[in-house]
Amino acid sequence: MKTSDDIESYLIEMDSNYNLVGQNIWVIKDTGPDLVISIAGPVLVFRVKVMDEAQVKENRESLFRTLLELNATEMLHGSYGIEEGAIVMTSALELENLDFNEFQASIEDMSLAVTKHYPILSRYVEAA
Repeated sequence: MKTSDDIESYLIEMDSNYNLVGQNIWVIKDTGPDLVISIAGPVLVFRVKVMDEAQVKENRESLFRTLLELNATEMLHGSYGIEEGAIVMTSALELENLDFNEFQASIEDMSLAVTKHYPILSRYVEAA
């Protein structure tokens, strides 16, 4: 099973701009929203905050439908959800057989999804 040292070495190999913010918790601060990576038991969890739920004042039902549609059609390994008042994208990988290519692909998939989906989701955000 992979350890925090393995995850750290993967982050270094990817030349990521990251910080260790807690025991077994890293934040990647490259481009776009911060990507949080954490070890939770036998699983490596990836999480990106997409937007605050409170920013959505109208068409909430339509937004939630869009999130469910994206989950069903474009999110092969991850999903959108609501956590602590934020709309988040999460994904998880088993640490048992994790390798660098799988780790890198998960990060790249999430980054691509945020880039591709944010223009769709931002239509639901109330203008300041």
